[in-house]
Amino acid sequence: MKKLPVFTLGVEEEYQIIDPETRDLRSHMSKIVDGAKIILREQVKAEMHQSVVEVGTNICQNVSDARKEVSFLRNKIVDLASEQNLIVGASGTHPFSKWQEQPITDDPRYDVIVKELQDTARSNLIFGLHVHVGIENREVALHIMNQACYFLPHIYALSTNSPFWEGRDTGFKAYRAHIFAKFPRTGLPEYFDSVQSYDNFLETLVKTNCIDNPKKIWWDLRMHPFFSTIEFRICDMCLTVDETMCLVALIQAVVAKLYKMHMMNTSFNVYRIALIRENKFRAARYGTEGLMIDFGQKKEVEYKALMMELLEFVDDVVDELGSREDINYIHKILSEGTGADKQKKVFEETEDLVKVVDFITGEFTKGV
Repeated sequence: MKKLPVFTLGVEEEYQIIDPETRDLRSHMSKIVDGAKIILREQVKAEMHQSVVEVGTNICQNVSDARKEVSFLRNKIVDLASEQNLIVGASGTHPFSKWQEQPITDDPRYDVIVKELQDTARSNLIFGLHVHVGIENREVALHIMNQACYFLPHIYALSTNSPFWEGRDTGFKAYRAHIFAKFPRTGLPEYFDSVQSYDNFLETLVKTNCIDNPKKIWWDLRMHPFFSTIEFRICDMCLTVDETMCLVALIQAVVAKLYKMHMMNTSFNVYRIALIRENKFRAARYGTEGLMIDFGQKKEVEYKALMMELLEFVDDVVDELGSREDINYIHKILSEGTGADKQKKVFEETEDLVKVVDFITGEFTKGV
């Protein structure tokens, strides 16, 4: 096969803005976003809750470029927060903050969402990682999206970083998705057999006033309605840049491998979403420590064994993508634990969620 095309990347991260004294989430009153826009322009924006800042890279040609941008963005937001006597952290949920006490950003877009969804929207105090991979041809993008769904739980388990919610240990490694599941049009996407059927679905939702634009489909994986990308939205916000870039590299490699198979007139099996949903639950509950279902063999397998199989599956595209070092970080996550494992360890040792917040903020620029 000829050389792979460039699978461009875009990375979006959602950060927690925290009061250094109480360690609770704190409104930045748009000062961080306004200050950042002078330098970063459209790379930073406010989110629904005033204690959240979202950043996004420019279009990156490879994982190395994306790492530089993510590192720069993390550092810049820390600097701007420090000027307001605030600190920054990265986790899928805050360990003890109450959503009822967090003000909503004054913006027409969020006003509409809150008016429609009420407490479902107000309680959506969560933080995620979104990864865009560039695919110009929409037919190919849809083909890859249908197949990539199988791997979403495998990717999700590595990102698990939301074990606490409103002062409680939820018993999950990732509780964020359960909070978001109250929204309509979330979770795993269904199978579409053509771009026409996909577009007809979107058109029906818009025409019947279910949505006013296709961006209000918030699936774990979607063809972006305005960019030539497929967007992976399942991951929790990661503690460190190394963890983020590991996931970015794995996602890009999965897309590249499925593309390569498509160009060779072969494909990966497409499994029922109901089956994949079983693995997603296991990923959220147990992270990398549990069992997942190997649908081909129809049996339970240790997650770590399935991840080794996935790494072998993508191995022939990794060097061409230039991402082997970032991909190899998976082994460190498997040996040392995910963000959720580390948060839970801090709590087990201290029985103090304030110490967990200190850990989260302390890890934010680690390795940058």
